[in-house]
Amino acid sequence: MSLLSPTGRAGSAVPARRAEPDGPARRLAAWLHRHPSARLSALLSAPLLWLGVAYLGSLAVLFISAFWTVNSFTGEVVRQPTLDNFRAIVTEAVYRTVTLRSLGVAAAVTLIDAAIALPMAFFMAKVAKPRWRRWLVVAILTPLWASYLVKAYAWRVMLANGGPVDWLLGGDGNGPGYGLTATVLVLAYLWLPYMVLPIYAGLERLPDSLLEASSDLGARTGRTFRSVVLPTLVPAAVAGSIFTFSLSLGDYIAVQIVGGKTQLIGNLVYANIGAANNLPFSAALATIPVLIMVIYLVAVRRSGALEEL
Repeated sequence: MSLLSPTGRAGSAVPARRAEPDGPARRLAAWLHRHPSARLSALLSAPLLWLGVAYLGSLAVLFISAFWTVNSFTGEVVRQPTLDNFRAIVTEAVYRTVTLRSLGVAAAVTLIDAAIALPMAFFMAKVAKPRWRRWLVVAILTPLWASYLVKAYAWRVMLANGGPVDWLLGGDGNGPGYGLTATVLVLAYLWLPYMVLPIYAGLERLPDSLLEASSDLGARTGRTFRSVVLPTLVPAAVAGSIFTFSLSLGDYIAVQIVGGKTQLIGNLVYANIGAANNLPFSAALATIPVLIMVIYLVAVRRSGALEEL
């Protein structure tokens, strides 16, 4: 009896495919297939290594160098552990004032952004038609495409004497000009998208059926907001505040452009690196916002805000 080919005609049988050699690469692939945890570890090893070296390593170097000092005569760094830098920060009133001022600016920027972002995000998530939501998200992200310096200098022109904001307020220098108010306004504008997007994401995950059920059960608008919307809104707003608060706390460029003589932590760090050439003291100053953010993250961890990031 003759064998049939794949086309149905009589002929010789199709020869079997040769087995590929069991090389090291195939054995490694088979072993990784049987051990998914090892496969995941290999996949994450490169980014975790980069995180450990570039981020955690730099923070470790920053913390260690904060205990060094600079010789006032030679200007050389003395690599001997001492608490002089931290003692000066704690005992001298100017550094306490700058720290409190920086905290106030960061808190003010966060509150302003939250007040603006809440109605914007609610409209995007619950009022706007679905086909328009993506365009509204693009509109929120569009300012991030422009250069930081371009936006900061544009605000400097608007806030200065004779600028549009000053003109709207009557001219003659009645506008914010340069100073703490201008710094808060500029930072609130720069970091607003980082507050809008987390709140929008949180509200978008809130089913409309819950709002309808609350209304059908006789709940008023205020009760619906407190019982249905607020439990979702608070973690999302706290997640946005992590960005706005941390970015405002360490910013120094906008303060240099529109802050006038206002001094914040970022300005002091920059000044001690540049003009004073005192890197150890700059490192000690830079630990202040790091410590504040660690305390803030620990405080908000229980709110579920970190899951919104």
